[in-house]
Amino acid sequence: MKNALLAWYFVAVWGSGYVFTKAGLQYAPPFTFLTLRFCFGLLCLAPVVLLWRPVWPRNSLELIHLIVAGLLMHAVQLGGSHYAQYLGMSAGVAALIIACQPLATAFIASIFLQEKLRPGQWLGVFVGLTGVVLVVWHQIDIREVTFGSLLGTLIALAGVTAATLYQRRFAPHADLKAAAVVQFAASAAVLGPLAVAVEGFDFTNSLELWAAIAFLVIFASILAVSVLHTLMRHGEATRVTSMMYLPPVFAVVLELAWFGVVPSALAAAGIAVTCAGVAMTVWRPRWRSPISRS
Repeated sequence: MKNALLAWYFVAVWGSGYVFTKAGLQYAPPFTFLTLRFCFGLLCLAPVVLLWRPVWPRNSLELIHLIVAGLLMHAVQLGGSHYAQYLGMSAGVAALIIACQPLATAFIASIFLQEKLRPGQWLGVFVGLTGVVLVVWHQIDIREVTFGSLLGTLIALAGVTAATLYQRRFAPHADLKAAAVVQFAASAAVLGPLAVAVEGFDFTNSLELWAAIAFLVIFASILAVSVLHTLMRHGEATRVTSMMYLPPVFAVVLELAWFGVVPSALAAAGIAVTCAGVAMTVWRPRWRSPISRS
């Protein structure tokens, strides 16, 4: 029950994140926006680590593993996806490409992590991706795809896939508070110079910008990423990352609730297909991961 609630929290925040990112990018270019985001994140984490002391990495190797995982998750994934949106890629195309993560994770996990998927799980991965295609079909505009935006989204896909698998393999029991501090600091250190050199660190100071940053830092970068790693510790990589199919579905439901936009019949069918695919991927009776038993 606890893991189910965490999973739905992750889906809701990840789906809402696209909206807040789009809003924030109207006031700051991508590298500047992300640098502000991670610096604000460090400020938010300061009282947390003072009140609840984290377990810091015990040696340089553990520290390096956290830095690599953080750069992949934050600098590479967010840097690529933000720049793709900044260059004009439609939300539908971006969502579709990044939604390929469960498929990429399934192939990598089956080869390198020795995770054996049942035929029904493999079918669920492909069914879920098909459902996402139906959900975002009306938002897909190939004319807006440029080489730069496509490259940025593919980099984001590679980053988020590698990050989840890397931290699961090399830092599965890291303290998540310590991991957040290390990874925010490393990402800010890498993206900050790029923001200055490429964008002149130019942004419009506004309430909307800081509201978007606050939401993305607190609910996404800190809580949702921690939830993702927690779930990865208690489940197969493919089963957990299959949740990545659901944020576009949540976005459609959110659009209906907030703006009264009724999804098309095709999108409604896609929602049903996506949910069926995720169910096929995650369902396995009486299953426990080796990590959860250790």
